[in-house]
Parts: sequence; structure tokens; C-alpha cells
Amino acid sequence: MENATSRLTFLGRRPVLKTALLASSMWTGIAGAAMAQSERDTIVVTAQKREQNIQDVPISIIALGTETLEELEISSFEDYAKYLPSVSFQSTSPNATSVYMRGVVSGGDGNHSASLPSVGVYLDEQPVTTILGFLPLHIYDIERVEALAGPQGTLFGASSQAGTLRIITNKPKIDEFEAGFDAEVNTIKDGEIGYQLEGMVNQPVSDNAAVRLVGWYVKDGGYIDNVLDSRTFPSSGITKTNADLVEDDFNDGETYGARIALKIDLDENWTVTPTLLGQKSNFNGRSTMDPKLGDLNAGRFYDEKNEDRFFQAALTVEGKIGDFDLTYAGAYLKRQIDSFSDYTDYAYYYDVLYGYGAYFYDDMSNLVDPSQTYQGDDSFAKYSNEIRISTPQDKRLRAVAGFFQNHQTHYIHQQYVVIDLASFLEVPDHEDTVWLTEQKRTDRDLALFTEISFDITDRLTFSGGVRGYRYKNSLTGFFGYGGYYPPLGVDLCFAPAVVPGAPCTNLDNTVKGTGETHKLNLTYDIDDDKMVYVTYSTGYRPGGANRRGNLPPYLEDKLVNYEVGFKTAWADNRLIFNAAFFRQNWKDFQFPILGQNGLTEIKNANQAIIKGFEADLSLRPIEGLTINGAVSVIDAKLSANYCGYVNQETGAPETGCPFPMDDPSTLNIDETAPPLAADGTRLPVVPDFKGTITARYEFPVGQYIAHLQGSASGQTDSAAGLTDADVATLGPQPGYAVFDFSVGVRDEDWELVAYIANAFDERARQFNFVACGVCGDRVQYSVNRPRTIGVRFGKDF
Repeated sequence: MENATSRLTFLGRRPVLKTALLASSMWTGIAGAAMAQSERDTIVVTAQKREQNIQDVPISIIALGTETLEELEISSFEDYAKYLPSVSFQSTSPNATSVYMRGVVSGGDGNHSASLPSVGVYLDEQPVTTILGFLPLHIYDIERVEALAGPQGTLFGASSQAGTLRIITNKPKIDEFEAGFDAEVNTIKDGEIGYQLEGMVNQPVSDNAAVRLVGWYVKDGGYIDNVLDSRTFPSSGITKTNADLVEDDFNDGETYGARIALKIDLDENWTVTPTLLGQKSNFNGRSTMDPKLGDLNAGRFYDEKNEDRFFQAALTVEGKIGDFDLTYAGAYLKRQIDSFSDYTDYAYYYDVLYGYGAYFYDDMSNLVDPSQTYQGDDSFAKYSNEIRISTPQDKRLRAVAGFFQNHQTHYIHQQYVVIDLASFLEVPDHEDTVWLTEQKRTDRDLALFTEISFDITDRLTFSGGVRGYRYKNSLTGFFGYGGYYPPLGVDLCFAPAVVPGAPCTNLDNTVKGTGETHKLNLTYDIDDDKMVYVTYSTGYRPGGANRRGNLPPYLEDKLVNYEVGFKTAWADNRLIFNAAFFRQNWKDFQFPILGQNGLTEIKNANQAIIKGFEADLSLRPIEGLTINGAVSVIDAKLSANYCGYVNQETGAPETGCPFPMDDPSTLNIDETAPPLAADGTRLPVVPDFKGTITARYEFPVGQYIAHLQGSASGQTDSAAGLTDADVATLGPQPGYAVFDFSVGVRDEDWELVAYIANAFDERARQFNFVACGVCGDRVQYSVNRPRTIGVRFGKDF
């Protein structure tokens, strides 16, 4: 069993009124309940690079343990994200998810040539964050998921500017045999049947070694219908239909994978744990709907597919040198994403507004269907190494210090195809290709870090940390048109091709930087069960190169966090209540915009202030009944105007718009115009309120244990974009609430559970978007899965 703290369910989403009622009932109901909970085992986390009781860690941290993950039917990131109050996200495809924490989001992230993520994701000791999102690992046989809110830059580095997510796997056990499996079948309202099979075995192979093997297969049923639709292009009069692609429930997919870990105790002081992980997923269509075509309907004109496969080899070595603990963690990751997407709306709207369809014809000078399809190939290679040493943790003065290295390459292939395009319009050596991106992106990171704690008294502890870092990020290769179109492509080449598949090189930019992040903390233990703490911490994201050569590079952005929190346990741990209040200053934050020709440009926008409150609570009012809840309240706003341009000499954002006259160096931006987003504008994506509550009642039925469980997760509305224009185009993302229920019975070695997820079939908008910068009247929504009913059977051996 886990400590009640580890079982907290943290919030997800729903309409404003319903969410307010949910919050009110949650806190008043908990406050009025009687307490009679037996003490549960304590969950141990490693948020500070050492094992600690979660209640002893002076960080705002949520941990979902093995039992909680299973009880909540969690198998993916989307499943557990709704239980983490500080976490928000946007998914543009099944394997491209941008994660945000504590309101640190400007919107539009995830482009291959754009900013690095602001939230770091770790699998055990190894970082698994890539530019298109972290690994979409299936959640099974996981020890816990940790969410560390606020800057974690001193111990976890650049991509932990706003927080860190950690997925900790169950390790091999040398002293016992374990095995088990889970089988599930589910059905989606007005959709398809899905199913999954998961299994694990832990086998000792000698007195000092054991192997743990885990495998899974998941079939996701579809629920979006591709319905009949058409577009008539005004320049040519050609009509494009999707009659041959009409299909019900076309966004289905499958995922399968395996993980194997070997643990070897070399002696009583040294342990070696190598692991191998592989997963492959194939998805059709997208989980997005076009409201003009009806609920859960889309109109796609080309096949859309997405294949994501990754492999990771990792090694962890733990041991002692005298009284010091030494840890080495290294990993090599390969990831390949192949995708096909429909860009018909992009072509249609540019033809309607600008007549671009007149430029697409065949070798006989006949106008052709200008609709486009996109073919993508993203190849990642990432290796990282960390070595750290820790002093004895039972001493008055404690320290951890280490070295970290991370190197990631990303080969980017993006090919935009127009069928029957004239050969002289093509990018050289690429048939029917109107636009080509062949780039190599390399992100390098080196760091030295240390964190020291000193017990001033038996109850007062001071901690301080610093991380010195150096990064070098480069972007090279080719992007653009063939030679006939405007000078953006082959006409800008200045060197032969250096990236395979490119006709030549028109991009070669490198950005370097050094700096430090800091952390100061003071913790006071009121007694053995209650503490208060204050923290000052900083985080950063590296600067980078814009792929449009005449644009300056974008600078680092910095986050400064001030936090006051407390952690308390009452009545022998039968009631646990934790909270944190914070203020964050976000300086020169990186902001992506669509510039000329729809190219993403990164600029340092300006400043923002984010204020908030987080709380989590766990309670057992009567024997068998456990209630868990968590909330976050966030006020995230610009603290200066966003004008849309930067100082051409320093790269720093200009905030004093409007200027008295235009500056030609800012291209198409009108500097006499008012701000694109004024001081006080709300930051996008993140709601003002997010919360969750789960109640679980267990009771005996004969020789078995039965349970009834219900959970609600919800949030208020959020803005879909930062600028006034984006907000006007995309509209709001309404608040929502989702309710899940389950009932089950178990014995010592088996369990049978029936569940209903999204019981009231709430259509939660997770992402409002348009296919292009001028597709404003065709807003589409990424939505959650409709009501799903399932049955799961698990057996242990």
C-alpha cells in the first residue's frame, strides 16, 4: 500500500460554473468529514537526487504510485495529466505533445526549428525530452510518476525551466519471483472497440542478479468520422473532394512495446542496472474535429498516418566510495517519426485570399489541383551522461555534486507535394515538391551542478544550489522552394548540400551561451509531521537560431520563482494537506509567430508575471474510504506590451510600441501599430483554475475485497493564443469537467474491474487551432475521447 499522499488525484477540466461547484463541494466535503484512517506506507521519491519521504521534500511535488496508476486506469500521459494540477498540454498529433507547468506558456510551441521545451521529462535517470515532445511511453509496471512544479534547473537543467516530470519504472527484484498480466476490452461511444494486453515477469537468475521483462499491446479504437467534404479553388475552378476517403472512426491506432531490465549486485556496495526499451505506434487520422462538419467529424482530403518508433538503451551504476554515494546514469535514444498530413486547407485559403493557385500548373501549362499533402520524417538521436556524488545523508552537512552532458541531433525532412507539378517548379531532384525542408538540428548541453544542505538547528535547514551550464545549438541545411518561386529556397543557397537529400545549403546558424541557475531554500520543521519552507529558484531555456537567415537569433529566456509552502500530516497521517504559494517572473520569453510564407519565427516577446497557489489533500474519513484532491489557481499575464519586434542590435524585445515611425529592418511589422498583445494580457493555454477529486471506498464481500470509485477533474476556460489576433481567430477554449467511475472486486492474486471514463460524454477542447495563418474561419478542435466503457482483468502469479 502507498501513503495517501501518493494517491492524490490532481485536476483536469470543464465549464466554469460546473468547475466552481466542483471546487466548492470538494473542499467543504473534505473539511466536514470525520477522520479514521490507518497509517499507510510512505512513498519515497528522488526529486532531489536522493531517496526521501515525499512529505520531507520542500518542493511542490505530486507522486502517483503504482497502485494509484492502476486504480485510475492510467496508461498514457493524457490519462495522468488530468490528475496533475500544475500541468497543461497541447497535442498536435499522437506523438507531439507540448507540456507546460505553472502557466509558463506562450503558445505555438513544438515546431522543429523552434524553442526547446520548458518542462523536462525523465524516464528513470535519463532525459527523454525531444523537440517534438517527450516519448509517449505506455504506462505499465511503473513505480511512480513524479511532477515537480517550479524551476528545477539546478539539478535537472535546461528543459526543466518550469518543472520536471519523472516516470520511474519498477526495477528487478533479486529476492523474489513475480509475474502478472492485465487484459482489457473497451468500447467508445459512437466509436470502435479497443483492447490491450500487458504482462510482466520478474525472475531472479542468481543470488545477486535478476531480470524484469515487461511487454504491452494496445489497440485504440477510433471515434472521429471523416465525412464527405469538398473545396473549389477559385484560380482554376478545380473542385477537390474526399469521397474516396470517407470513413467512420478513422483515427484508430495501435501501440506495442517491451522493456527489459537486468539488475546485478556486484557486491554489497555496487549495483549495475542496464535496461532496454522499445516501442512502436501507428495511428491513422487525427483526434481533431471540424465543428463546421458536426460533432466528432472531420474533412480530410489525403491519407493521414503517423508512425512513431523509439529505442533506448540505458545504464545506471550505483555504489559507494568510502562514505560517499556515487551514481552514473547514461542513455542512448533513437526515435523515428514518419508522418503524412493533409494540407488542403492551407492551399485553399491562400488561393482564396491571394490567388496562389494560379502558380501551380503542369508541364503543359495547365493549372492543376493546388491542394498539398505533407510528408514528414523526423529522426532523433540523443545521448546523455550524468555522474554525481553524494555525501552521507544522515550528517548535518549534506551535499550532492555532479556533471551532466546531453547531445541531441534531429534530422528534419518535410516535403510538401502538389500532384502533377511542372518539373521546373519542383525543388531539384524532388518530384512534385513545391517546398522542401532538409535540416539537421543539434542541441548540446554541458553542466556542473551542486546542491548543499545544512541543518542550522534540529528543525531549521538551509539549502543552496547552483548549476553552471554551457550550450551550443545549431541549425543547418536547406528550406524553401525551387528556383522559380520567390527568392526563398534554392536562390538563397550559398554552399553545396551538407544534409542528405538537400539540393544545396541555404541555412547554417549556430548559437552559443553560458550561464548559471540558482536555488536557495529555508525549511523549518514545526514537528515531525509538519514543515514550512521558502524557496528562491531560477530556470532557463537556451537561445537558438532562426532558420530565416536575416533574422537575429533568439535569446535565452529566464524564469525566477519565489515560493512559500507547507506540508502537514495530521492524526497519524490520516489527513495530509500540502500547499504552495508562488510568484514567477518570466523574462524575455521566447515566442513563436508565423512570419512570411508561413515560416515559424522565434522572438523574445517580453515579460510576464505568474502568480499562483497549489494544494493537495488526502483523507480517510472512515475505514475503507479514501478521498484525494488537488487544485491549482494561476494568474498568468504579460507585464509589458508585446509589440512583435525586437531590438535589432541586442535581440531584446521592444515593449514601448507604437514607435513614431517604421523601421525597415523589421520587415512586414508596422511599428506604428498598437501592441499585438497589451500589458496585462492573459497567457494562453493555462486555466485560472484546475482541480480534481477522487473518492474510493473498499469493503469486504465474502472472501473478496470490492471497491466503488469516482473521480472528477476539471478546469476553467483558457485562451487559445496570446495575441489579440489569435484570440479573435481561435476563440476561447471553454472550461470543462470529466467524471470517471469504476467498480471492481479482487482477491489476493486477481482483480476484475469495470469502468466508465468520461461518463457524461463531455467534449473537452484541449487545443484550438487552424491549419494556416490565414485559415481563420476554419478553426478545428483537438478533443478528448468520448465516453468509454471498459472491463479489465488482472492476474498475479
